Amino acid sequence: SLCVVTLFLLLTGFQARYRTTPSAKGKKSQRRMEQDEFANRKTLFGITVYNACLLGCMLLNVSTKGSIGSFETMGISFAESHFGLSAAVAGTIVSINGMVGVASLLSMSFLGRLLTDIQMIIGGITVCAVGIISFASLQSVENGAQNSIVHYCVGIFMIYGIGYPIGHTAVIGLFSKVVGRRPQGTLQGWFASAGSLARIIFPVTSGYIAQYDDITTVFIILFVVLVISNIFVAMSSRTLNALSQ
Repeated sequence: SLCVVTLFLLLTGFQARYRTTPSAKGKKSQRRMEQDEFANRKTLFGITVYNACLLGCMLLNVSTKGSIGSFETMGISFAESHFGLSAAVAGTIVSINGMVGVASLLSMSFLGRLLTDIQMIIGGITVCAVGIISFASLQSVENGAQNSIVHYCVGIFMIYGIGYPIGHTAVIGLFSKVVGRRPQGTLQGWFASAGSLARIIFPVTSGYIAQYDDITTVFIILFVVLVISNIFVAMSSRTLNALSQ
């Protein structure tokens, strides 16, 4: 719903929603003129390519932040019920992998020289999705399951250590590049607000699903959301790359 409101404001209120039209007084490169012309084309939905890419990046922010928010909410209780770990041990494992995630963030400059934003987004989301879905088939300790703590450590490492830090940071970078060389405060504010709202709605919804169905269903839904996000990025990669140059 917040993304719909954001789209409405982009169409009606934000003067910077269109690429600058070349003027006779200013000189612009042919490449920049072609990029601006492409950005201002109308899509099938009646909005510009530029607006569509902004909305798409916001939806990516919603899916990634919402998914990690849901997993954070369920993670400790899941460790207790399916791995027999205490809250202290599970929290320590998450914290250690959070430190690994910080190291991943510090290496973004190096990764940026090897991979594009699109590749980092797809790779990060894929690793995160695989880590989440790896828990979906597990039975609880109450049902006699003896799940390996190594499985939990590897899954948490994929989610917190690699997948989310790299994938979501690349989404932020891509959004900033698509916005372009212009004041970004307002759009960045809406971008952050969409992610914050996702961290509220996703965990609440996941809680109801876990209560009335099962926590493994939550993992399957989060996996599907992330896969759909990756499909969107892959299908829109040319357009996103063109506008982020």
